[in-house]
Order: sequence, then C-alpha cells, then structure tokens
Amino acid sequence: MSRPTVLSNPADLVSTVTLPTVLAGVFMTILDFFIVNVAIPATQRDLHAGPAQVEWVIAGYGLAYGSGLILGGRLGDLLGRRRVFVVGLALFTLASVACGLAPDAGSLIAARVVQGGSAALLAPQVLAILRTTYHGPAQVRAVNAYALTMGLAAVFGQLVGGLLIEADLFGLGWRACFLINAPIGVAALLLAGRVVPESRAADGVRLDVGGGVLVTAALVGILLPLIEGREQGWPWWTWLSFAGSAALLVGYARRRHDQPLIDPALFRDRAFTAGLLTQFAFTMGMAAYFLIFALYAQQGRGLDALRAGLVFVPIGVGYLAASLLAPRLVVRLGRQVIALGGLTRAAALATLLVAVAGERPIGWLVPALFVDGVGMGLALAPIMATVLARVAPRHAGAAAGVLTTAQQVGAAVGVGIVGIVFYGGLRDGVTPAFQHGLWYLIAVTLAVAALVQLLPRSAVRA
Repeated sequence: MSRPTVLSNPADLVSTVTLPTVLAGVFMTILDFFIVNVAIPATQRDLHAGPAQVEWVIAGYGLAYGSGLILGGRLGDLLGRRRVFVVGLALFTLASVACGLAPDAGSLIAARVVQGGSAALLAPQVLAILRTTYHGPAQVRAVNAYALTMGLAAVFGQLVGGLLIEADLFGLGWRACFLINAPIGVAALLLAGRVVPESRAADGVRLDVGGGVLVTAALVGILLPLIEGREQGWPWWTWLSFAGSAALLVGYARRRHDQPLIDPALFRDRAFTAGLLTQFAFTMGMAAYFLIFALYAQQGRGLDALRAGLVFVPIGVGYLAASLLAPRLVVRLGRQVIALGGLTRAAALATLLVAVAGERPIGWLVPALFVDGVGMGLALAPIMATVLARVAPRHAGAAAGVLTTAQQVGAAVGVGIVGIVFYGGLRDGVTPAFQHGLWYLIAVTLAVAALVQLLPRSAVRA
C-alpha cells in the first residue's frame, strides 16, 4: 500500500498568496498563446521574417507546449510539483526575455520553442497543486479561479497586446508583448519557494521513460499536422504523421510497465473520461472562435489591433460575471450548468450570425458577445472541477497533464477544422466565411451540451 501524498509547510496551506502565485504562471502561458497574434505584423516587418518563419513563431510554441504536457505532469508527481513549477516558471521567464530581445526570426522561433516546453513543465503543476493543496469547497473555489484566469488571459490577450503596441513603452514596440512576462515571472519566483507547498507521489515511484518517449512523439505527430496541415494544403506527410501517431499510441497501450506514464485506472472513472471529452469539445469551439472572430474584426470590419481587442471586452465581462455565478448554480443544477453554458453559447452565436448577416454596426454585436462570454463562464470551471474531482492525489500531476493536453489538442483540432471552413468560404468574402465558421461553432457548443449527459449526476460539485 503506497503512502499518502506528502505536503510540507502546512502553515502555507491557508496563505492567500499561494493561489495568485501559481495562477500567475497560468496567466502568462495562456496570454502568450493569444498576445502574439497582435504582435505578428510588427514582428514580421522588424525582423524581415518570411511567411514560414511567422507561422513557426506561433506553431513552435503550441507544438512544444501541447506535446510535453503529459510528461511534464508526471515529472511533477515524481520530482515535486513545486520544484517542477519553479523550474518551468524560471525557464519560461528567461525564454520570454529571449523572445523580447531576439535579433532575428530564427532566434525568436528557438526562444518560442523553449517557452512552449517551459509552459509544458509549469502548467500541469498548477492544477496538481490546487488538487493536493485545497480540499472541499476551497478546492472548487481554487479551480474556479484557475478557469477564470485562463479565460480572461485568452479573452483579453489581444487587447493587452494592442495596448502594449499602441503605448510603445520605451520604444519596445512588439517586444513588450514578451518582456511583460519578466516582472510577473520574477515576482512569482520570489514567492513560490515560500508560499507554495511541496507535494509529490509516494516514494518508490519511477518515471516510465519509454512510455514518455512514445506519448510525446505521438502528440507531436498529432499536433504538427493539425498546426501546419491546412496552411500547406494537407500534403502527404500530414497523413503519414497521423498514421504514425496512431501506431505509437497503440504501441504505448500494448506496452507493459508496472508504473505507466498514464495510469489506465484514470479512464475507468466515468466522470474523468466524460469530463475529458466535454473539455475537448469545449476547447474545440473556444480557440476556433477567437481565431475567426479576430480575423473578422480586423479583415471584415477594418479594425486595427487595439480596436479589435476592445471588441473582446464584452466577452470578458460576461465570462467574469458567469464564472462568479457558476458555483452557486452548480448547487442547484449539477451537471446541467455545463449544458446551460453550451446552450447559452449556441444561442449567442446564433444571434451573432443574424447580426453579421444583416451587416449591423459593430455595436450591435455587443449583447451577443456578452451572452457568449456568459456561456463560456458557466461551462469552463465546472468541467475542470469534474475532471479532477475524484483523482487520487498521487495521480494529480498525470491527470492535470492529460487534462491540459486535451485542451491543447482540442484547440488545435478546432482551429484546424474552422480553418478549413473559414478559408474555404473566403472566395465569397470575409463576412460569409465568418458565417460559415459560426455554423460550425454552434454545432460544437451543442455537442458540449449533449456530452454533459454522459457525466454521473453527482460528478459536478460546488
């Protein structure tokens, strides 16, 4: 029988500084997914980067991040979640500085890959720390705060980037979008050793190195064609990559190891598996939506980066309001609060579709955008709490790695599909292409409401 998870510094468990310290890491990693979109035009001009190099500024981060999450989560279980969090945070901060000081496109791409790998070390530790440090209602509040932070970083990423570029602090221009991470990262590093409790799996647990290689290689094989395939017209190597990934995953499943990287017992819990599928579908719709709405605002409505970022504010306000309300609704509605979030999003997107078709002024979109944010806020935190609710503390890092991987793969799949739909409709103009994308998003949000019904009735807790 294994010993229970070990926690040190018990006095720190009630520290009000613990939560914001670890959430600072989440904020930076999610922000850097979205803020770079605004910085790309200026970056391309300044560094004389070609189209392929620009793609890899974005893809390099996403590929390293998404493919390393499961391994990063397991390393936290074995080496200590605070320790791996601190290492990941330090590397992410240094890589951000390297991005901000990059003299050429090649250096920027290399720094972005290091950023992504560092994020893969950092991100799963946050959920694992919340799972092992907080209990009962306090854990639900912590997960709600995590979801709120993640959503706000995604929603306001373009606005923050637009503001930084417009302000042109110290003449830094686009470089400020990366250098802004330095003071946040340093402050979090100074606090982490004192206010974040250490935890790890029981002694005697070993890392499944072979399994780690197989899973990481399989994820690279899935994510790389999803990120690059549409831009290159889905050449033969993308399909070969998918087939190779499937073979690697089958090889991993048939492999025998007494301490596997991903414990199959995790997937025997119906709440974990159904919640994971729901989370996958949710992020398919969320990431794709941010992409095509940003393109519509700038290319279809002619807004600059700052004004396009301001259009996202109603989504953020709705998201914030619903995230604060969701825990109380869970008490009354249970799992159906997630379904309510999906249905609310579908109604908002349908309203947005009508307004866009009627070529209404941009201000007419605000109510629909606010309601869409409400739908996001109602669904996200309860889904995440459901996935983690009954995970044993010794598997907290691995489970968090699987959850965050599902988020990243779901986002990549969603962007890949909506890219086909949106760019396929561009021959008729940006507005019709956006409408096609909205139809896809409505279908995905309705799928979220349907998948929720697979959850056990008691799985979602307040």
